[in-house]
Amino acid sequence: MRKILFLLLTFGILAPESVSAGEDPGRDAFVQESRAIVKAFAGKLKGALQAAIQEGGPVHAIPVCNAEAPEIAREMSQPAGRTVGRTSHKIRNPGNAPDEWEASVLDEFLRRAAAGEKLGAMERVELVESNGRRTYRYMKAIPTGEICLSCHGSSIGPELKATIDSRYLEDQATGFALGELRGAFTITKTSAN
Repeated sequence: MRKILFLLLTFGILAPESVSAGEDPGRDAFVQESRAIVKAFAGKLKGALQAAIQEGGPVHAIPVCNAEAPEIAREMSQPAGRTVGRTSHKIRNPGNAPDEWEASVLDEFLRRAAAGEKLGAMERVELVESNGRRTYRYMKAIPTGEICLSCHGSSIGPELKATIDSRYLEDQATGFALGELRGAFTITKTSAN
């Protein structure tokens, strides 16, 4: 059954979201775990950003995204076989560049948003099997919020722009409007089976 499901997913005959609950208990558990991780990650990151901005304005938020966000991702990745991160179609940190699967999901999210789907509920899950190992992939869309606009919007002050440019030489992550797709949380979990 797993190989048939894998082939259907791989060749696009069956959309990953269409696998009904209960068909793969590992998938169901992974989705629930991923949603909880994203909620914790987003909450911790937003709290750190708000505290930094209150302390010294948006310039103080840059080190949060630069150093604290990857540390939060590492903490959330601790259980064996799990990787947690963030990515975007317009990256600031080259270390967050999407892989091929993530890039295709980001494109899908942009199409779904253009068709009117709400970003706040947008997610994608997929199971990949290779060499006897099952890998679950999960992405959850990140809408551009108010807190994002200072550093990722269209009107970035000169001091802030200079600070961003000093840390990110090839920054692409500006020009966002409130509510647009900013990027996505991404989670991968591999297990033997």
